[in-house]
Amino acid sequence: MDNNPSNPASPPPGAPAGAGPPGGTAQLTGNVLFYKKPEPLAPEAHGGLGVKQIQQPFAFLREAHAVPVTVTEFGMAAAAYPVIFVGDDRVPVAVMGIRQGQNLYVTPDGQTEPDYYVPAFVRRYPFVFAADDNSDRLLLCVDREAPMVTEQPEVPFFENGQPSKFTNDAIEFCKEFERQRRATQEFTQLLKRFDLFEQKSVAFQPRDNQGNPVGDQQKIADYWAISEERINALPDAQYLELKNNGAIGAVYAHLISLLNWSRVIQRAVRAQQQTGAA
Repeated sequence: MDNNPSNPASPPPGAPAGAGPPGGTAQLTGNVLFYKKPEPLAPEAHGGLGVKQIQQPFAFLREAHAVPVTVTEFGMAAAAYPVIFVGDDRVPVAVMGIRQGQNLYVTPDGQTEPDYYVPAFVRRYPFVFAADDNSDRLLLCVDREAPMVTEQPEVPFFENGQPSKFTNDAIEFCKEFERQRRATQEFTQLLKRFDLFEQKSVAFQPRDNQGNPVGDQQKIADYWAISEERINALPDAQYLELKNNGAIGAVYAHLISLLNWSRVIQRAVRAQQQTGAA
């Protein structure tokens, strides 16, 4: 399992928090998960574009085995997936598969599994913010190659040269996502300052159809987790700072979420069995 999703944050770290209207020149650094051809949304270039309903709306998620989540999503994501931290920046991600390129929560018809939380990082697609080269704003971009983006839209991006309600709603959604992304950075920085992260790994034992062990254990992932022992050993002042910052709930949601490793592993085993039987 590759525990380093490519550039999970929409704008580069430290990008300005203000958001501007469509148009302008924007820059996305690195590769942003899902996005193949992000372009600053502008009426001159995209006046005839919009979105339409497609048969497999979440097909783009099929190859993402780990998706970034914000700290406010920990509670909802923890009901379904392990929430772990990856990379030097300790980016929190929801684990949706144990092998790179395989998401176990997308159905064959390109839908998400019912009753499982879909992270905001996924729901904002095909939109994303990027830093404006010429100002301190963020500009709305759209993935021009997204399958739901079309020149024969059911819902247009622009009406009479102005952003449609759909586009304005997308701007507001991305603004809120950016606020939560920044809050998540502050959360992880606080945990790093208190030295609360520990390295962990997860493995599973392959078994035959009778449940007997087969071969050696297979490692799935090395990752960062919050140490419950270190949390409990915090001085009162630091624990109170976590509490006052609203971090305690997210900490324990993360710890509980790690119980979901067995759920993901069992999904992977069943998927492999079904593939072998096909």
